[in-house]
Amino acid sequence: MATNKVISFPIKVNGPHLKGKTLLIPEMNRIAANLLAATFRGFGVRAKVMETYKGMDLGKEYTSGKECYPCQVTMGDILHFIEKEKDSLGDSFNPGDYIYFMPEAEGPCRFGMYNKYQRIVLDSFPGLRELQIISPSNSDAYSLGDILEENQEQDFRKTAYFSMVVSDVLERLLWKIRPYERESGITDAFIQKSAESLAHAFELYGRRKLFGKIMNKVEEIVREAKNFVDPAIPPKPLIGIVGEIFLRMHDHSNQNLVKILEKHGAEVVNGSICEWVNYVSYDGLREAKKEFLLNLKQLRLRPMTGALKNIFDFGGDLLYKEFRQKKVYRQVRNLVDIPEDHKISHLEHSLQQSDLFSFDLSTEACLSISSIVEFAKGGYNGVVNVYPFTCMPSMATSAIVKPFLRKLKIPYLDVPCDSTIQPGREATIRTFMYQARQHFNHSITRC
Repeated sequence: MATNKVISFPIKVNGPHLKGKTLLIPEMNRIAANLLAATFRGFGVRAKVMETYKGMDLGKEYTSGKECYPCQVTMGDILHFIEKEKDSLGDSFNPGDYIYFMPEAEGPCRFGMYNKYQRIVLDSFPGLRELQIISPSNSDAYSLGDILEENQEQDFRKTAYFSMVVSDVLERLLWKIRPYERESGITDAFIQKSAESLAHAFELYGRRKLFGKIMNKVEEIVREAKNFVDPAIPPKPLIGIVGEIFLRMHDHSNQNLVKILEKHGAEVVNGSICEWVNYVSYDGLREAKKEFLLNLKQLRLRPMTGALKNIFDFGGDLLYKEFRQKKVYRQVRNLVDIPEDHKISHLEHSLQQSDLFSFDLSTEACLSISSIVEFAKGGYNGVVNVYPFTCMPSMATSAIVKPFLRKLKIPYLDVPCDSTIQPGREATIRTFMYQARQHFNHSITRC
């Protein structure tokens, strides 16, 4: 492998530079990634979701094993894509025709370093320095002004967020129907077909923000899916999943955890994508408020004005997201009883009451711990914490919630993931589900 001396870290890409290029989107959640790609295409960006987990050998080869597991997965995805494109296009393959979409987050999570490390790896191959990486950050709530024309940014952000809400709803519909389906496999096939139909709808209607037309299709999907339920199947133990967002959502990486839990008798509710997206805006608003009060005490006018602008920006962003999310869930919940998503301010209040953790420690742990508190209040029969092996926020979650759940006698399971097959994994899940079933039966007896 030849090595270039110049390392080019992620650079900003202005809208006009996207013309004629392909935006490569890694798959975290299958439905969400494809709806996001469709939204990009609706705004004139040639976007495609890369195949995932086909390049794990490459991901391992070009990482040391010390990196966060999702870094290995996404590293393998982009290298596998490049290999396939080279084989397909031959001499006409031009790395400059592609832009790799890899968002980031500020620390302490290692996610913020993925794009930088992957840039170094790509630069180590001849010619791949021309393949650009663009990395929207949580520091400005994943603003996309540098990807699209300025007059498109707000419309795109609204449509992209709406696509995430719809993907969350479709996933929750799947988890609600599949454990009770009258014919094995019918729900998976239907949801796959429905996701493709919705991707087409986002490509067609998204740019014009014709959300009503998209919601009409969502309602049709929900009504049809309800017919798959076998009413003779009794209720099952309700299991809540928390943890690191990629591992929770990426079925290949967590080795189809949701299906295995369902196989052993569970109805599952996984944390949503929008929970994290809303949290980013909420955390930005919290920090802006603290900055404003600090500068007000010190009578520093210019920083105070900047903080006030951030309050309006983050606050307006959060207000819109909560409005759009609530509207979609209300419309769907009129048809089927899927669980509503957690409001972030409610999660913080719940965490303050429990005195287990604080939103001042801004990691994914505050979301996981507060969600577990809500699961406990909501009568869930077990909690699963899914995370990359050695993930600091998730290990903190585990240490804090185990005593809390033990007192409440609610079963709890840690699922640390790497690329290895753990031989006792299913036996552990069976044991956990046995405990969850006992909790469920005891809850029914008390009622």
